[in-house]
Amino acid sequence: MQQTAPGHGSLGEPACVIGGQRPSDKEKNIPMAASLQEILLAPGVKPQVVTDCCTLIDEQVSEKSGISGTAVKLAYKTVSAFASGYIRHSVETLLPQLVPQLEPYWADFTTSGGGDFGDYLSKRGDEVAEALLAVTDAKAEASSKATVVKAYRTVRGGAAKNIKAALPAVGDLILKYAH
Repeated sequence: MQQTAPGHGSLGEPACVIGGQRPSDKEKNIPMAASLQEILLAPGVKPQVVTDCCTLIDEQVSEKSGISGTAVKLAYKTVSAFASGYIRHSVETLLPQLVPQLEPYWADFTTSGGGDFGDYLSKRGDEVAEALLAVTDAKAEASSKATVVKAYRTVRGGAAKNIKAALPAVGDLILKYAH
């Protein structure tokens, strides 16, 4: 059968016909690997991503238990009570700074064949957690809200552990928008 190089098909014919097989509708609609910034920060998508991130945070906090879980819940409740809307505002503000921290992991994940991004992130948990915490540490350092800074300092010691526990859900959230 006829083989043509990409971009060299005749009018009305797919650009690439190999072995007489034309791409299926599903194959035609497979997007090229986009950056996380393109996927998550697009103007029409970002508000829903922020909402989903806030829901994820609520779920992660509610699942905490024990002494450290109590500290996380108290810090979260304190920030929510004394700075209404602060969590959502923080997610809106931090998301554009956090996404680039995840970009190298996303690029490697997509070039290595994909699969479960949450699992991919979990396998690199310490590294991913520290990359994300670099952003929140800088944000806390720059905050003028003493209550927020105090609450952050209270939970910072266990933050990497909490982030690592959330990575499977973070990966699922990202894949929701990538597909």
